[in-house]
Amino acid sequence: MNTDQKMRQSTSASAYGGRARTDAGDGDPPVRAKRFWSARRVPAGIVALAVFAVSGLLLYDVAAVRSGRPAMRWREWLADQLAARPLDDPWIMSGAALLAALGVWMVVLALTPGLRGLLPMRSPGAGAGAGAEKDVEDAEAGVAVRAGIDRASAGLVLRDRAMEVPGVRSARVDVGRRRIRARALAHFRDLDEVRADLDTALHEGIHQLGLARRPALSVRVRRSAKSKG
Repeated sequence: MNTDQKMRQSTSASAYGGRARTDAGDGDPPVRAKRFWSARRVPAGIVALAVFAVSGLLLYDVAAVRSGRPAMRWREWLADQLAARPLDDPWIMSGAALLAALGVWMVVLALTPGLRGLLPMRSPGAGAGAGAEKDVEDAEAGVAVRAGIDRASAGLVLRDRAMEVPGVRSARVDVGRRRIRARALAHFRDLDEVRADLDTALHEGIHQLGLARRPALSVRVRRSAKSKG
């Protein structure tokens, strides 16, 4: 790649910065929408089974000792180890750290919504005026309409929009919760023109997705290797 091509690509990528700041306030205002909460059935089921198994085993052993039978060897060994080892023993510290990490993990799962791959969408009629009044009436009537779109699916939709731009040979769109990154290869036309058209097409595509919180857009266009030759 020569110096002129590098400069053109750098200009094409940096020119987006100024437009991103001016377009941030255009279009529909952001709507406060709660994220979808994951049911987390698998972690809850694993924890429930583990607690049930350990509790049942301990209760059986205690009942056996109360009836005059000897305790299980593993419980005798565990009791001897806990009585003989000091608190600063590496095995005791490692076990305590592991249990603490598991506890923190469970607390994080309980307090965070999860489903990071699902983006909330605007509810029907969201906005001001009659739309807002309808939302209030629906809320009072107990009607809850919530929609979401998978980030991978949104990326495919925006990629299809990017491939419709003249001059784009291939494109990749990564959709995050706060930012959308688009990378494209151009095989003809000026890079700045391709980037401007791609920027417009992706902004329109993001608007049509109807996201409750519109992510920031980052567009980068470069010349394909075949076109350089």
